[in-house]
Amino acid sequence: MQTTKNTILITGGGSGIGLGLAQQFKERGNTVLIANRSLEKLEEAKKLGFEVYTVDLTDETSIEKLAQDVLSDHPELNVLINNAGIMKPEILLDGGNYQTQKQTIQTNLLAPMQLTETLLPHLAKQPSATIINVTSGLAFVPLAMTPTYSATKAGLHSYTESLRFQLRDTNIQVIELAPPYVQTTLTGQAQSTDPRAMPLDAFIEETMQLIETQQQADEVLVENVRPLRNAAAEGIDSYKAFLTRLNESMLEG
Repeated sequence: MQTTKNTILITGGGSGIGLGLAQQFKERGNTVLIANRSLEKLEEAKKLGFEVYTVDLTDETSIEKLAQDVLSDHPELNVLINNAGIMKPEILLDGGNYQTQKQTIQTNLLAPMQLTETLLPHLAKQPSATIINVTSGLAFVPLAMTPTYSATKAGLHSYTESLRFQLRDTNIQVIELAPPYVQTTLTGQAQSTDPRAMPLDAFIEETMQLIETQQQADEVLVENVRPLRNAAAEGIDSYKAFLTRLNESMLEG
């Protein structure tokens, strides 16, 4: 991916990883458009100089409107970053998780699929285009306390692989960005200061360095996420042991 002179749409760009990426791409001379549901976060993004769009990723009509509005305002759009996501705990034995599961699947998986396929005909006409899907290290080893989140990220990983193959003869590059556990507010304020999580600034810095130095890479993986990405490489027994250690360590926190 070229890192300058793009017009980039980032969903969930009002905070955390999305905002960090938006700031770095803006500093490199890109036009960055931020889409978010939170009006408060959009107001803060506007103060930072970003053009913003309101979207509810649980609403198919809202997603369609976002695509139409962005293309009307910026026909030069050539990069889509599907970053928005929600992560909520579920105690499966207690029941009553369906609404959380439905909202998580819609936001984390169906919404990026819909937005991607809505914008594909346009992106295919650009001289050079990129789609970045933000998954998670939990796409490769699930966190049991957030089963639907982990499942949606595994699904988005699989979709990204298929998308890349289907677009192999086009001008559209497909990249998967899989973060580790990062100090954001994804699961609440406590995560933003959890010492087990990678500092956000360090994650963004390493990510941008990888994007700039490995422009043809299919996956962007900081060192902290590689144990998760490669957990299955040494066989099923090693993977099961890793899964157990990961989940027990998070329960201890």
